[in-house]
Amino acid sequence: MSTALPHPFAKVVAWLNLIGNLTIIGTGGAVRLTGSGLGCDVWPGCTSTSFLPGIDEGVHGLIEFGNRTLSGVLGIFALLAVIAVWRLRRRRRDLWVHAWILLAGVVVQALIGLVVVATELEMSTVGVHYFLSAVLVGVATSFLLRVGREPGPRERAVPVWMLALTHLGTLLLAAVVVVGILTTGSGPHSGDEDIVRDSTAWEQLAHAHAWVGYALAAVLVVLLVGAIATRQRRYLGAVIAVIAVVAVQIAVGIAQSRLGIPPLLVGIHMVLAGITVALGVVLVDATRRPAALRPPPPAGPAA
Repeated sequence: MSTALPHPFAKVVAWLNLIGNLTIIGTGGAVRLTGSGLGCDVWPGCTSTSFLPGIDEGVHGLIEFGNRTLSGVLGIFALLAVIAVWRLRRRRRDLWVHAWILLAGVVVQALIGLVVVATELEMSTVGVHYFLSAVLVGVATSFLLRVGREPGPRERAVPVWMLALTHLGTLLLAAVVVVGILTTGSGPHSGDEDIVRDSTAWEQLAHAHAWVGYALAAVLVVLLVGAIATRQRRYLGAVIAVIAVVAVQIAVGIAQSRLGIPPLLVGIHMVLAGITVALGVVLVDATRRPAALRPPPPAGPAA
């Protein structure tokens, strides 16, 4: 094994971090969509008299405390990532930085959780919770991609116009996530059954969320055509994967709008958004490849 590659266990840890950060989006969604946000009304314990949820807290307390417990598991996964790349901390700064971002992200998420409870699910704090989870999914994906490959210079693998359009797609994906957070936060699924926000802005935000999603889909179709025309196999596979998930997202979005925003579909929409972020990172990574080894220039004539 190359001395610049981490132990194979690092790839297992990378997968654990990615899966864990996607899973906590689902459990966080369950907290919000079942009205369990204040199932435990203090932090880090559940109540002022008990660390664990009791009979009085019921299923809401179990769901909320379960989500908090998963945060602790994510902290362990992130710490394992730091340990897994410890010996390469000088030669593989990219892995070292990724591992520390994952660990710091979990700590920040816990502190935001404290603020969310203290402010009784104030919309902006709940939204920051989800946004940071999406960012950590992206970081975990990048960590996973890097942990199994040799370091070294990389070069552009696609035409300049495709690279530019890929980055435009990345910006649109970020916009879809942000507007989606605002849309959910303005709607009926606030996180606690006694806190309902039927904001008059919800409908406008829902339309904006949809149109940004359609713009992203249009950019992806153009990139698909470009990948086929330029025979970029790795990039083609990545863009097909993103298109497939975005297509499902659009279908789920339309269905939840037609069916009155059922919680299950909203939860599926939230998790798929995280998966889309992960695949977006894979797509950007596919725009580059290891730089080709070029022979040294021929020596000049002997004196």
